[in-house]
Amino acid sequence: MLRRSALTLFAAAAVAALSACSGGGPADGIVGGSSSPSASGSATASGGVLRVASEGTYSPFTYHDAANGGQLTGYDVDVITAVAEQMGMQVEFTDVTFDAIFAGLEAGRYDVVANQVTVNPERQALYDFSTPYTVSTGAIITRADDTSITSLAGLAGKTTAQSLTSNWAQVATDAGAQVEGVEGFTQAVTLLKQGRVDATVNDDLAALDYLKTTGDTDVKIAAKTDDTSEQAFALQKGSDLTPKIDAALQTLADDGELAAISQKYFGQDVSK
Repeated sequence: MLRRSALTLFAAAAVAALSACSGGGPADGIVGGSSSPSASGSATASGGVLRVASEGTYSPFTYHDAANGGQLTGYDVDVITAVAEQMGMQVEFTDVTFDAIFAGLEAGRYDVVANQVTVNPERQALYDFSTPYTVSTGAIITRADDTSITSLAGLAGKTTAQSLTSNWAQVATDAGAQVEGVEGFTQAVTLLKQGRVDATVNDDLAALDYLKTTGDTDVKIAAKTDDTSEQAFALQKGSDLTPKIDAALQTLADDGELAAISQKYFGQDVSK
């Protein structure tokens, strides 16, 4: 499911179309202004419903909080909700596996993808992107007792578990790894711990959050990549919502709300 010139990891990921992350079961909900369900409608300049797709399984960016009745939450969820409020709109969320998320965008099933989509030239040729709201680097995750991988070059000849269309899958492939496709973050970690793959590449923030929240000592961050990546909201090419979302993000940056959301989830400002 796009911080994606980077990677996807533990708490969930997906097999994506031109991006990275993981998948969960379908679920819809309206946030902002009204909590009552409503039929999905087109987003307009005058208000209405902003239809948003995310995986719902990619902590800490978009996930269902079991401690809060399974409510959809996360960094991306909070940011796009704040953006919609600035635009005077409600938000309708839909859980979509990353392998299907861009096809749904192209088909007009939703207006925007909020799922840590990494901006790269290939995606920019196909979609509109908002101003980036996350900056990150990639992490290589291995089993804790594996000392054979200490850098990106160490992936040569190894097998990694990745969402096949993710940015991280390309990073692993370029490093000489054989990539095994998975549906998401959780599956990648499971295969890693079972010894069926040697590593997985993902966003460093996702990896750090996974290790912090799960306390999993069977895996570790063995190395980081040298590149940084920017994540942004993806929209249909030529969408009239793109400049409106950019204006809302600028307001959130100027008034400190974007930094506050970042601090909430990461303890630092990852928005720049």
